[in-house]
Amino acid sequence: MTYRAYRHIERRRSRQISVGSVKVGGDAPISVQSMTNTPTEDAAATIAQIRRLEEAGADIVRVSCPDEASTAALREIVRAVRVPIVADIHFHYRRAIEAAQAGAACLRINPGNIGSPARVREVVQAAKDHGVSMRIGVNAGSLERELLERYGEPCPEAMVESALGHARILEDNDFTEFKISVKASDVFLAVAAYQGLAEACDYPLHLGITEAGGLRSGTVKSSVGIGMLLWAGIGDTIRVSLSADPVEEIHVGFDLLKSLNLRHRGVTIISCPSCARQGFDVIRTVAVLEERLAHISTPMTLSIIGCVVNGPGEARETDIGFTGGGAGAGMVYLSGIQDHKIENEKLVDHLVELVEAKAAEIEAARADAAE
Repeated sequence: MTYRAYRHIERRRSRQISVGSVKVGGDAPISVQSMTNTPTEDAAATIAQIRRLEEAGADIVRVSCPDEASTAALREIVRAVRVPIVADIHFHYRRAIEAAQAGAACLRINPGNIGSPARVREVVQAAKDHGVSMRIGVNAGSLERELLERYGEPCPEAMVESALGHARILEDNDFTEFKISVKASDVFLAVAAYQGLAEACDYPLHLGITEAGGLRSGTVKSSVGIGMLLWAGIGDTIRVSLSADPVEEIHVGFDLLKSLNLRHRGVTIISCPSCARQGFDVIRTVAVLEERLAHISTPMTLSIIGCVVNGPGEARETDIGFTGGGAGAGMVYLSGIQDHKIENEKLVDHLVELVEAKAAEIEAARADAAE
């Protein structure tokens, strides 16, 4: 088997649904989500945060709708943003109907938690009338009492049973436009639950390790759990749950997908950790480049290596590369080939110009090909 064959992940076959303009499941790209943390009734603040998430590359954004003031603001929010909005509903069926009427693309709701069969029918009818999909969201921390009494504690079997029970309620109402999640803060529990669910149904799955923690610890924890599932071909849309700026969730999500060759967006920087051999300040340079290249959405690779031990080899595999040398200068590589030297003090500005020019070249070629 060739090296490139090892880089291919065979994704689980799932049916496809729509979340507004975004397809989820089937052969659609794995989408990246986040959730606002502004008060939803403050439409201006929520819109501003969603726009920041859009700029970061978010495909879908979820907002909490705990009360009537939130669903009232939702109409203005939906009209002001480009990404599909998921309304997060807990228990109150009227909020779900109001959210569907306000233009939500999807409802995050567990039908077994909203009351009588008549109320479920009302919510399903509202979803059908307005072209709204749903997400069944099972969480280890809020499993049904009956399941906890029977199983003794949250476990993969209980979570899968809960998810399939909610799914049957929707199926009995002739509604199949939904995806499912079975989240837990424990990586082992979440992964096992998703594995069981993937075997039990063909609905698209929304991945996440819930309440994962702060930026660093939550990133590591989510990457382990979500990464294991994605490696196994499981997952159609993801959210990295962090106690941090929601924009960071989008950055981590895309980096996770890029590392598994599942999706590409923006500049992927390959850089060394630096050592005494470095010919320039690698760490500072990479930090500045990450900030100054954040606006680039065109997929490309950039290698930043401190010395000639690994630098030329890495540069051969990247679109643009820089390898540190001596006397305050290093070598720039274009498409894997040595091209010219540049002084270290001019390095950052020079690389930004090269990346921007390369991005413009790639986008122009795409536009020509599309005509």
